[in-house]
Amino acid sequence: MTVLSTLAGIGMAVGPPLVYADQAYSIIKRKDSSGFSHDVCGVVIIANIIRIFFWLGSRFETPLLVQSILLIISQLLLLAICLNYAPLPPQLPTYAPLSPLPSSPNPGGHNRQESDTDYLSRPPPSSSSLLREPSSTSGLKGVFAGLRVGRRPFDFWQWEGYGSYLEFLAGLIVVLGVLQIILGRWMWYIDALGFIALTIESTLPIPQFIANWRNKSCYGFRESTLAGWFFGDSYKTIYFFIRASPIQFKVTAIMTVCWDSAVLAQRIIYGSKPPRGGASGVGGGTTVHFPSGQSPHVDEESRGLNAEER
Repeated sequence: MTVLSTLAGIGMAVGPPLVYADQAYSIIKRKDSSGFSHDVCGVVIIANIIRIFFWLGSRFETPLLVQSILLIISQLLLLAICLNYAPLPPQLPTYAPLSPLPSSPNPGGHNRQESDTDYLSRPPPSSSSLLREPSSTSGLKGVFAGLRVGRRPFDFWQWEGYGSYLEFLAGLIVVLGVLQIILGRWMWYIDALGFIALTIESTLPIPQFIANWRNKSCYGFRESTLAGWFFGDSYKTIYFFIRASPIQFKVTAIMTVCWDSAVLAQRIIYGSKPPRGGASGVGGGTTVHFPSGQSPHVDEESRGLNAEER
């Protein structure tokens, strides 16, 4: 019985991090992380950081602590891979704008033909200037304005640089450390910390579920990862009940299995073919917003102009 318990503990510690090995290999091989929501990395990392602080107040089994440490390391590596192979934004038109020129006075004395030439010879706006909806407000008003155009508050977990993620995680660790010193002596805080950590972890499949639903496809999401989620979480649920783990582990494990089943149903319904509109960078991908009245497609007049130039 001791041998079986040891093997079960090793499986609990090493199994979940290995689930994402094939997903990382697939992204590197395709050189494209579209289809896989890197919000999954954020959920796993944040949940397991909080779970480690939960362990400081309620010493649950060592294999679960080792599992948290290995998951954080593996997800940091997977996040770096996702950012390195993030899909590029859609190609923007490079033709010169044909809208009427503003009728403003010309103090420099240049004639209209020269100003027209200067206007048409200007380089097109860079794609980065159109990647996000411009906002003239700041503070809370800017946050609500961003929500109206589909952006997250403060672009949470949609940052471009890997350092921004590390800075946020370092800040989270500092805050949790201070709270542990102040409130760690009270059991109600430790129990709440456990519920928060494991509730966040139970939402792990939700970002991928949303990404699949938006694309109407499971393209880019490996079947091995889905199988690892479903069978691994089922195994964890049984393990928690047999080993009499804290109630936080049992409740959230059941919730996770339910969401795993929902993603499995999507895989059966949608399949793994690329989405019709092309693979999009879900879970942190960039959306190009065009001002009202404009279209990303070239209009008939500009196509005629291009034809004449050729």
